[in-house]
Amino acid sequence: MKKGLIFVLFALVSIVSYSQTSWNAKVGMNMSNFTSDGWDMKIGFQAGIGMEYQFTEMWSIQPSLMFTTKGAKVSDVKATPMYLELPVFAAARFAVVDNQNVVVKAGPYFACGVAGKYKIGDEKIDFFGDNGAKRFDCGLGVGVAYEIGRIFFDLTGEFGLTKLGDADGSAKNMNFTIGVGYKF
Repeated sequence: MKKGLIFVLFALVSIVSYSQTSWNAKVGMNMSNFTSDGWDMKIGFQAGIGMEYQFTEMWSIQPSLMFTTKGAKVSDVKATPMYLELPVFAAARFAVVDNQNVVVKAGPYFACGVAGKYKIGDEKIDFFGDNGAKRFDCGLGVGVAYEIGRIFFDLTGEFGLTKLGDADGSAKNMNFTIGVGYKF
């Protein structure tokens, strides 16, 4: 029992003594869609700031605050919801060569709809208005990044778990982002 407790305390002290925090800014292009049939992919964008808390050289947690546009289109209808999103990813970093790393990450995201429109021909309807979509969205994200010094290139996929509406078979968000960022 004492040996186990000593090991746990040693591990905690090692993690706390290594921990490092860094900040980053990121921009990217979204390719999003809804999960229901008939919708086509729509191009959007994403921008925001993030933090990385490294427990060890390999393991870290990466929360971010992003402004992102998602949506989809079909014939003359375009849906463009805009969200303030908080992804919280656990990440593993693998060194490739000096000052270059591959980072694999996964975790949940939480989002709140802040604006958006349905565009039907020339008419515009509030995406989150009365009888519109739900503002809250959450799901799972996975991604990979390649770091070269302070610059990183990122590919992330997000799979919504929350239905956008109350009806049976209501769609969920699905989003893929290609981005570039800078670590401070």
